Amino acid sequence: MKTEVLSASDPNAMRHAADVLRHNGLVAFPTDTVYGVGALAFKAEAVQRLYVVKGRATDKAIAVLVARTADLPKVAQELTPSAQRLARDFWPGPLTLVVPKHPDLPAAVSALPTVGVRFPDHPVARGLLELTGPLAVTSANRSGEPNALTAEEVLAHLSGRVDLLIDGGRAPGGIPSTVVDCTGLAPMILRQGPVSAAEIEATLSQG
Repeated sequence: MKTEVLSASDPNAMRHAADVLRHNGLVAFPTDTVYGVGALAFKAEAVQRLYVVKGRATDKAIAVLVARTADLPKVAQELTPSAQRLARDFWPGPLTLVVPKHPDLPAAVSALPTVGVRFPDHPVARGLLELTGPLAVTSANRSGEPNALTAEEVLAHLSGRVDLLIDGGRAPGGIPSTVVDCTGLAPMILRQGPVSAAEIEATLSQG
């Protein structure tokens, strides 16, 4: 398979990418953190391909990106007040919230009763999500290798493994999102990232 590459400035890029995804394809694209590679969240067969192309262990859940907070009920349920406050203050942005999973979300996305959800702040990612709905997205690199920040780095990792790459220039963030588990009595940071512990604590203390 040859990976097709389109510039994000191509007027047909987003619609073509959405069509590829609807046909169980995988598309790599820039986000506000690093480049990601995604599949439609409710197409289990396509999501399973993400594990294969990355060489990723199947017991590691894949996060879901949404285009707006209104899409949350499609993939999650019973958000705690803490999760709602964090989403209010840091979305769109580089914060992933681990929340109870919607029962309709395939086990291929997460075999756990939880799922990580994020609303990215990047025009290419948001433009694609507006057309497709929720996407299961993981970093566009081979597992264990450095994150890809440019289209060239994505190709170095995944050329011939993904169907389409949208070249949107260098990813502005450079590091993966902060991950916060919001399923317990008190939110817990699982991965440090662009949103600091102090910022999270300040939001939660405001009530």
